Amino acid sequence: MKKILFVATVSEHFYYFHLPVFKYFHDMGWQVEAACHGDLPLEYCDKRYELPIRRSPFSKDNIIAFKQLKKIIKDNHYDIIHCHTPMGGVLARLAASGERANGTKVLYTAHGFHFYKGAPFINKLIYYPIEYMLSFITDGLITINHEDFYNAEKHLKAKKVFLVNGVGYNSDRFSPALQSEKTLLRNELGFSPDEKILIYVAELNENKNQALLIEAAAMLKGKINFKLLLAGKDNYNGKYQALAANLGVSDVVLFLGHRNDIDKLLKASDLAVCSSLREGLPVNVMEAMACGLPVVLTDNRGHRELVKNGVNGFIVNPKSANETADAVYRLLTDNKLYSEFSDATLSAVKKYSKEYVIEELKEVYKQFI
Repeated sequence: MKKILFVATVSEHFYYFHLPVFKYFHDMGWQVEAACHGDLPLEYCDKRYELPIRRSPFSKDNIIAFKQLKKIIKDNHYDIIHCHTPMGGVLARLAASGERANGTKVLYTAHGFHFYKGAPFINKLIYYPIEYMLSFITDGLITINHEDFYNAEKHLKAKKVFLVNGVGYNSDRFSPALQSEKTLLRNELGFSPDEKILIYVAELNENKNQALLIEAAAMLKGKINFKLLLAGKDNYNGKYQALAANLGVSDVVLFLGHRNDIDKLLKASDLAVCSSLREGLPVNVMEAMACGLPVVLTDNRGHRELVKNGVNGFIVNPKSANETADAVYRLLTDNKLYSEFSDATLSAVKKYSKEYVIEELKEVYKQFI
């Protein structure tokens, strides 16, 4: 029986993004195994290994994880090892390097290189040499945006480089709501019919840059009737809640924490706003677009990949709350423009569905099976 091992830092990564790929190999009769940290259930996974992988490259636990992973790989003789996430990608490729001589193919999906255009010089100084060295022991390097694909082809040494449209959003859950459904959802969630609902789904941290949206909310307050929903775990020690209080917008900026009903929240919303400084190809934007929401996004490679400025959304300066507020105001007060952007969004997002992406990945896998 042929065997494939998937490696990532945490089980959430597989649970939310890669189960369709697990199913693909399972249905072909392969033994599907996974190595990661965490205990979320992984359907179609025949065997899983708990590893003490940590996101921080400085954690001593990663040394233990590397040794365990090296033994797992040596003992099991996999046909393919497909690794994800920065630390999963580093540890798995190093641990599998010796088995490549025995026919094991090693694939890595880069969910966004840290040496992107406009990145701090220190990023290029640290991350590019690491990725360059690891590319020599990578049989297939999968990128998810054109900028990373270009960099991988021109500057890295993987045997083969591919471009796929991300990890695929779940088209079963995310689709436009009829007006009657939207009204019911808004009532259920406690929003009034005349409020405009803005939403950003992302953990609260420095990179996600929610301060931009909170400052924009302060500029919009009194001009339109709205609520800004920030859905995501707080990994920034309450700094954004304090900022909202200081700017007097705690009544319109709602911190929802981690939610399991993102599909309902999106369908009840009018506009998606995304303020991150760095993105590879963000699923949260795809999901919003799949619900027919126009978007206001900050300028980064992942956002530029999904949105054409002035066609299906606006791309704004990540440091300009004023520009962000103006874009939001324009979309929410111009019904014709809003409708045009909504239609264009639905058309543009189709190629990022899980069905489309799994077909792209099948073509990649065929070259190594």
